[in-house]
Order: sequence, then structure tokens, then C-alpha cells
Amino acid sequence: MSIKKIVFIVLGVIVVIGVIAGSIIHARNSVLAVTTGKATRQDLVSVVSGTGQIKPKTYVNIGATAFGRITHLYVKEGDHVKAGAVLATVENVQPQATVAAQEANITSSKTDVNSFLAAEKTAAANVAQAKADLEQKRLDFGRAQELYNAKLIAKQDFDSKKAAFDMASATLQQRDAALSQSQAQTMSQKAHVNQAVASQRSNFDALDKTISRAPFDALVTNVPVREGETMVVGIQNAQGSTLMTLADMSVVTAEVKVDETDIVFVKMNQPVDVSVDALPGRVFKGHVTEVGDQALLRTTGVATSQSTTGTEEAKDFKVVVTLDQATDELRPGLSTTAKITTAHKADALIIPIQALVQRELAGEDALFKANGKMSTTATKTGLKTKPVLEQGVYKLQKVNGTLRVKFVPVKTGITGATDIEVVSGLADGDEIVTGRYKVLRTLKAGTAIKVDNSVETSPDDKS
Repeated sequence: MSIKKIVFIVLGVIVVIGVIAGSIIHARNSVLAVTTGKATRQDLVSVVSGTGQIKPKTYVNIGATAFGRITHLYVKEGDHVKAGAVLATVENVQPQATVAAQEANITSSKTDVNSFLAAEKTAAANVAQAKADLEQKRLDFGRAQELYNAKLIAKQDFDSKKAAFDMASATLQQRDAALSQSQAQTMSQKAHVNQAVASQRSNFDALDKTISRAPFDALVTNVPVREGETMVVGIQNAQGSTLMTLADMSVVTAEVKVDETDIVFVKMNQPVDVSVDALPGRVFKGHVTEVGDQALLRTTGVATSQSTTGTEEAKDFKVVVTLDQATDELRPGLSTTAKITTAHKADALIIPIQALVQRELAGEDALFKANGKMSTTATKTGLKTKPVLEQGVYKLQKVNGTLRVKFVPVKTGITGATDIEVVSGLADGDEIVTGRYKVLRTLKAGTAIKVDNSVETSPDDKS
């Protein structure tokens, strides 16, 4: 064989090898690279999050109850006070003077009552004397009548005894009337004393209102005034009408806002983990004690029922979480995040949420899904139906030695932070496509794929 023929043979072999290699490389490049995961069994917790702030369950604004200048402030922000503790005093010269004047009036009235009581006793004694004198005159008149009837005394003597008896009877009536008058005067003066005492209670109340006291054990959270400022009564939220704000920190709540798409899962008494931005690493246990019925506009916080605009925007619902155990470290207004456990399932079959896709059914599958029965007539006549979407995942399977994907419809249960429960459609250990996002968005059933679970992604895969 000549050298020329050998060269041609070698070149031919090289060309064939190149074609084969190019075909292999092209075939490999045409296979779609995907990331995969497996359906596994483990405990799954469904959590709804909300952000808000720490609030005491009970708080009160101590308002002005008397007009005047603040003479003393006995507390400052951050102080803990006991029920009944004096918080502040307002000038009380006039109320004190009114109380003193009324006290003197009461004392004088009581003295008059004692005087009338003494007069009443004197009148009673006069009545007793008149009764005795009348009895004596009655006896004298009786004897005189007997003697006169016996013609033993003159008519003049008889008339004298009769006149004395009539005078004694009139005297008793007069003294009875004097006693009644004295008793009436005593009762009147006692009524005056009672009236003065009642008026004094009002004066004491006015004086007491110059002293502000704590209604319960509390934390002083706000003191907007200073000593020397003048308090104003009866003007709500006006400057000088509020002395301070007290919060009962024995029961602490976290008032958070939950997105409208999650509020349907929130129920009373669900357990909650509360974290506070100011206390990193700390988690406070609590439970749901109030679920709001009114949707709140996210931009303004106003209830939709009170909004006058028809703008469609995101809405939240108020949820109140009561902490199981209060602590002095918490302060009203601290920013907080609440994680509400809405469901918990042990040994659930789960897959990554991103693996779940929705695909439009076509042909008889769509008709069956929409109508609940097979309809060949609709297919033959070309009847158009609305697009029907079905939820599922792409499951890996080998077809003639090639790795391909199959769309498998699944039913889902509770949703966790990154995983979702599969109720039916998959088995434990099934391998499914989990990404990447752009691949899942366009992936079709039957596509040949290769598994690439490397952490690094190409620029085209980044979304």
C-alpha cells in the first residue's frame, strides 16, 4: 500500500471520529440540565408571620382632673409605680380654703344643733311641769266642785278653782306647742348640718382631684408635662390635658399585622413565637387572643369600612398575641415579629415548594377535568373550553435508557416555610425536578434531562 493511500485512510478515520464526537457533544448539549430533590417524610410546621409592636393589654392616660399649675411630679418615664401611689399634684389653695370654710360652717351648725337640743330639753321640762301643775289644778277643781255641790263654799271660790284649772290646761297646750317647735328647729338644723357635710364631700372631691394617683400597678411610659405647667380640664388630647400614660405590664401583648392571604389560617389560641428586634436571640412564647375582623389598608392603617377611597391595595388584619410570661425587659412600642403556628403534621410527605408547577390541560383531559366526565362529542366538534390548570410536579423516569421527566398531578396539604405536604400523587423517595426557575417555567413532559445539583448556576439561570 502506498503512503498516499495510508494518509487518506488516516484522514478518513479522523473525520469519522470527529463526526462521532461532535454528534455525542451535540447530543449532550441538547439535554436539559435540572436540579432535583426527593419526596421525603418528616415533621412539617405551617407558620404565618406578622410584624408589629409590643403593647400592654391595659394602659391608661392619666388626664387632668383639676385646672391649675403642676406643683410636683413624683415620677418619670420608666418608673414602676404601685396602685394608689401619688403621681403628681396641682396647686390646691382654693380647694383647701373652700374645705376649711365649709368645715367651720359645719362646726357652727353642729353647735346650733346642740343649742336647739338644749332648748328642746328645756321645753320638754316645761311640758312636764305644766302637766304636773295641771294635775294639781284638776284635783283642786274636783274638790271645789264637790264642796260647791254640798253648798260648803261660795260660788266665787268655785269659779276661782275652775279658772285655775282652765289656765293650767292652756299652759300645757302652749308648752306642748313650744316643745314641737323646738323639735322642728332641731331637725331643721340637723338637716342643715347634713347638707353642709354633703357639700363638704364635694369640696373634698375637688381637693382630691388636685392629686393624681396610680389606678393600678404600672409602668410609666410617657410624661409629656413638666412642673410649673398649667393643666387644662375637659379638652381631650389637647396639650396640658394629659399628665402621663401608665401601662399595666403584668400582661403583655404583641399587636401584629398579618397579610390578608394568610389571615384565614389564623385561629384563636394558636401557639406563637415572638421575637423582639431590641432583644436579638430571644424568643417569647405566646398564643393568639384576638383575630381582627376589619381589613386595614397597608399604607394608612385605616379600616376599609372607614376608607372613602376606592383604591385597590394590599390589606392586613390585626392579630393580638398575648405572651405567656411577661418580663421587665419588654417596653411598649418595641418592634416585634410573630410567627404563628397554624398547623403541625408529623411524618408528612413533603417536597420543596418551588417544585410545584401548574400546567394547562389540553383535549379530553381538560374536558374531563372541567365537566367531570369524558366528552368525545365535544372533542370531535372542536368545542372550545376555558384553560384548565392542574397542579403537579415533574417526576424523573428512565425511558429506553434516557432520563426524562413526567408530569404527575399531586394534591397538597399544609405549607411550611420552604416545603409543602403532598397528600397524593407521590411516594416516599420519588425524585422530582426542583429547578431551576427558568427551566421549570418552560419544561415539558417527556423532555430529556440530566441532573446537575451543583450549587453554582450559570448567568442564564439567575432570575
